[in-house]
Amino acid sequence: MPRSRDWTAPIRRFARLPRLKPLPARQRVLMWVGGFAGAFAIGYVVAALVLFPAPIFASATGVPNLFGLMEDEAADALEQAGLALGDVEEATHPVAARRQVVWQDPPPGVRVTPRAAVSITVSTGPQRVPVPDLVGYDAALAGQLLTAAGLTIRSLDSTQAPVPRGVVVNTRPPAGAPLVPGTGVTLVVSVGAPTIVVPDLAGLTRAEAEFALADVGLILGAMVRRTSMADEPGTIIEQRPAPGTLSAPGTAVNVTVAR
Repeated sequence: MPRSRDWTAPIRRFARLPRLKPLPARQRVLMWVGGFAGAFAIGYVVAALVLFPAPIFASATGVPNLFGLMEDEAADALEQAGLALGDVEEATHPVAARRQVVWQDPPPGVRVTPRAAVSITVSTGPQRVPVPDLVGYDAALAGQLLTAAGLTIRSLDSTQAPVPRGVVVNTRPPAGAPLVPGTGVTLVVSVGAPTIVVPDLAGLTRAEAEFALADVGLILGAMVRRTSMADEPGTIIEQRPAPGTLSAPGTAVNVTVAR
């Protein structure tokens, strides 16, 4: 009858092996910390190279100074610097031209990652003011109101109108037009209603024409000379306004004199 195998022999041999001494607590802590740090480093590398493929150590780029550039110039400057144009906002500015950069974020000189977006604010120009409604005001008072609104008088023009002389009947540009502060506005002032018939001055001398016009409330305006073989030198051969035209008091009549 064969002898049965002894299954306890390996156990007895293991029991006779020398036992390892347990590590001190300090070494065990260092082993745990080292293992955690290694696992974190491996996880970071896997995330950087597999999940989010990007350079681990990205280079930095300085943000250029965009103040004072036009919008398209700012976009070109950012592209040359390896950055991108972000949000573009608008704001009024007292002196900056339209579409000129007046603010940027991040500011100039800040170090950012390549292709980072830089937002800018561009000017819509100075705050505009509307032309006040000056119709019906005396020209002197209208000028004061215009100055108070931040505008100036560019020139005075006259026209015949059924309102008293010296009263504003229109402005150019018209009331309500938005203008940059300091812009000039033309005041169109009435010279009165056209109630006087312009006399015929043909054949009269300059002195005779002045007397005839003053007699009806008009004045002699500009005088030019033109060579004429059919008319006596020094006499009037043309006039504007034409004879018979209704004009307001004080209207100037321009004439052409034969030479």
